[in-house]
Amino acid sequence: MTESQSRYSIVERLTSRKLDIISSKTKLTEEVEEARYKVEKLKSDLTNWEMNIKQDIERTKREKEMRIKDAEREAEDISRRKSAVEKSLNEQISAIDEALGRIEKISESASIQSQD
Repeated sequence: MTESQSRYSIVERLTSRKLDIISSKTKLTEEVEEARYKVEKLKSDLTNWEMNIKQDIERTKREKEMRIKDAEREAEDISRRKSAVEKSLNEQISAIDEALGRIEKISESASIQSQD
């Protein structure tokens, strides 16, 4: 009976050791899987980040292009207004020059009449 208990205890210890080893292997497998999952997650995060950055760049580019178009339109409008205002101012200058010319003629006529 001692022999049988001795064998039983050896089998029990070996079985327990085997279970510990299997448990260690399982833990290692889980660690590897977790590490691989982490790598895939980080890769996925990087890909998502890159896509977000591309979208942000495109959005910013569109906004800047819109600002450029708005500034071009504004510059064109100002240029058109400048032409219209210049035309009006030139007409006013011509009218003033004409009035000054008339005044000068009147002054000349008056001075000729006063000399007579």
